[in-house]
Parts: sequence; structure tokens; C-alpha cells
Amino acid sequence: MAALSDEREVLVSERARKAWEVPSAVSRPVAETAKIDTTVAHSARMYDYYLGGKDNYQIDRETAEVAARSWQAVRVAVRENRAFLARAVRHLVREQGITQFLDIGAGLPSAGNVHEIAQAENPACRVVYVDNDPIVLAHARSLLVGTPEGKTAYVHSDLREPDTILADPAVRGTLDLDKPVALMLVAILHFIVDEQHPEQIVRNLLQVLAPGSFLVASHVTPEHDPDGVHGLEQAYRNGGVPAQARTRDRFTALAFDGLDLVDPGVTLVSEWRPDDDGPRPPADQVNWYGGLARKP
Repeated sequence: MAALSDEREVLVSERARKAWEVPSAVSRPVAETAKIDTTVAHSARMYDYYLGGKDNYQIDRETAEVAARSWQAVRVAVRENRAFLARAVRHLVREQGITQFLDIGAGLPSAGNVHEIAQAENPACRVVYVDNDPIVLAHARSLLVGTPEGKTAYVHSDLREPDTILADPAVRGTLDLDKPVALMLVAILHFIVDEQHPEQIVRNLLQVLAPGSFLVASHVTPEHDPDGVHGLEQAYRNGGVPAQARTRDRFTALAFDGLDLVDPGVTLVSEWRPDDDGPRPPADQVNWYGGLARKP
């Protein structure tokens, strides 16, 4: 996969942006669920800012810029991560026959949401999005716009509450958990620090899913640019966003223990089944591992 073009750097697709603006019913009104705190940065809105989106506040932009001064290649990294997500979803539908997705930490709209990618391959795909940011909930009506053959739904919840997510009627009403599901934990586990027991969270989610289910996960690493990435990590923490970068081995043990990794295993997101043999960013600009694995 070649380095992304300037056109792609601008990112937010017109289709995705318009979809998020489509008025539609949402299961839980925003005001009844949570208020948007514009005084504290949020990882989803900072990610949106790095991708060139507009659904962020001054505090998000300020915190993101402080982090970017430490890790100057962060925008390259988030784009490579987003491209990894798209390739993983296409692989799951085309090669593994997966038609159900549970995307936790879905974030704000960018180029190609999971349901757009999956339903372009198979219109019958079903997707449930989960996020804890109220601004994502405010836009959730767009996530309910999919193909007539498929289905999409949204849950306002937190990865740290896996039992609550799995018990939500939107999950149970959209996905058949007796059949394989792709669990998407893309760019979210580095916001769960060790004290919050990320391994147990992953295990609690996977144990409910049927054999033949898959986990797609990605994670920031300090291995290739320790000063830059640890500086970004500290900037997030100073901004009120918990963050913990991890090594490849630590991430692999945390996410994929007991699962069967799909080739090429856990690798830089830019190196995971690239679309072509063109030039790709160096490791010290990507600093992000990703992998896909099957539950036996």
C-alpha cells in the first residue's frame, strides 16, 4: 500500500459525512444518556481531529496538538491504522465469510465506517457500534443507515463494562451470538491502562462469542520512537485521557492469547496485508501494531 495521497489525507468522505447528518430515530435520546463535556479532551474527538474531521472541540484540538509536537508523525499513524481497519474488514467478509461485527470504540465518522466497508462486500452484514463519547451518540442516527438487507445499531457504553455491552438489547437484537462475530478493538486498548485489567476485558468479550469468531485489534507502541510516543502518552494523560503504549509482545499477550493469529500475525498496521507493493511509511512514523485472530 503506497503512502496515502494528499487527497486521502483530507479524509472525511462526503458519503460518510452526509450519512452522519441523516435524521433518524435513536433508541436513547442524547440528553437522557450523557452530557458532552467540552472542558475535557476525549480520545475519539482527538482521533477525529487527526483525521481531518470537524466533530471536535478546542480542548480536543489543543491536547492533540501538544501530543503531536512530541510524536510528529501521529497523523500518518492514524491514517495507516484506519486503512488497516478497512483491509481487515474486507478480509473478514471476503475470505472468512464473516457477516457480523461488534465495533467497540467506534469513534466519529471518517473515511469508511465498518458497516460501509462490510456491506459493500456483502449487503447482509450486520454491525453494532459501541462508544462512550456523547458526541458519537449525538451522531448515532447515521450509523443506523445501512443496506436494506443488513442491519446496524448503536450502543452508548464503555469498553470497561463488557457485560453491559453484551447484555444490551441492541447487541442481542442485531447480532446472533451463536454464530461467528468479528470483535473490533481497533485503536482502543491503549486507552485501557493496566490497572483496569485489559486482558480480562478482552476475555470477557470473547468468551461469549461463538467459536469461529474473530478479534481485530490495534495498539500504539513505543518500540520505534520511544521519546515521541511516550511524550504523546503523557500529553494524553495531562489532558485527562488515560493512555498506555505497549510493546508488540505485551499487546499480543493482552489481546490474542489463546487465539489463532491470521498471517502475517501481529505486525505494523501498515504491513498487515497491504493492497500493493508500493512504498510504505517507516516504522518510526507508524508506531502502531495490528493483528487479526480466530477463536478456536
